[in-house]
Amino acid sequence: MPKKSEVTVEDKLRALYDLQLIDSRMDEIRNVRGELPLEVEDLENEIAGLEKRLENFNQEVSDFDFQTKEQKNKIEVAKEEHKKYEENLKNVRNNREYNSIVKEQEYQELEIQLAEKRIKEFAAKKELKLEAIAQLDEKIGERKKHLKAKKGELDEILKETEKEEALLGKKASEYQEKIEDHLIEAYHKIRRNVKNGLAIVSVERGASGGSFFTIPPQIQLEIASRQKIITDEHSGRILVDPELANEEQEKMNAIFNQK
Repeated sequence: MPKKSEVTVEDKLRALYDLQLIDSRMDEIRNVRGELPLEVEDLENEIAGLEKRLENFNQEVSDFDFQTKEQKNKIEVAKEEHKKYEENLKNVRNNREYNSIVKEQEYQELEIQLAEKRIKEFAAKKELKLEAIAQLDEKIGERKKHLKAKKGELDEILKETEKEEALLGKKASEYQEKIEDHLIEAYHKIRRNVKNGLAIVSVERGASGGSFFTIPPQIQLEIASRQKIITDEHSGRILVDPELANEEQEKMNAIFNQK
């Protein structure tokens, strides 16, 4: 393969135009996919967020169970203490001891009441959280069903275009081998700056494709001579003559039909 510097300007123009036709075809393929890839990604992120929330909810339920168990243990301890003080009442020697033991019993009774109150609160919170978990489970199920459908659509499209994209990618690499890096960079820069991604257009009715600005006859002759890279002064696009454009379009149509 000749060095890039040894390739003629005409060959570079043809390679650039071929690259443009390939990129335009790739743009069409991506347009067929539309927003599907983003929709799939958004759904996957949403499901991940919902599942994380579900994990947190389940942890909260486990915490309520643990705290309930702790309160039940407190009740058992308080009952044991109360029972012990009940035995001590049988051996009191004076009113002071009696009052002291009775106060301890009252304290244990309050502990039991407080623990029972907390158990009811935890039960109520747990019930609400279980309802939220059920709703969240249902929502996750719906989202996963939706994701499966969207992935199915996307996979079908990818399956249909996979072979063509591989072929186009291979051809694009071949054409880029004929073009200097600075021209490739300029080409991609122009593509980024124009709405339709057309960095290279042919002259149509005396103007650059898609433009109403007339190109001077002398410039049109220079474009047709294919001796140098010429850009449109208004849009910045690289210009080629109609004959070259038609020839390359026919050639690339044959390649596109190999899919």
